[in-house]
Amino acid sequence: MEFIISLIVGGLLGWVASLIIGRDVPGGIIGNIIAGVVGSWLGTAIFGDMGPAIAGYAIIPALIGAIILIFIVSMIMKAVRGTA
Repeated sequence: MEFIISLIVGGLLGWVASLIIGRDVPGGIIGNIIAGVVGSWLGTAIFGDMGPAIAGYAIIPALIGAIILIFIVSMIMKAVRGTA
């Protein structure tokens, strides 16, 4: 059950990050989950475990990490589409 809650929170973090940055994540719901989980890992690695935590995710660094990840992925996707 903890794994499912972790996926839900990761998906919500990815979705909120995509709303904040104004760019869609490739892959829809699965992309949001991946962006939230990987972004939370990235944010925690850079900023630590500051702020409140839900389902093992420190919300503030996880959200910042997801925003960074979505920005980088959207720039890469834009560059790939531009050259193809």
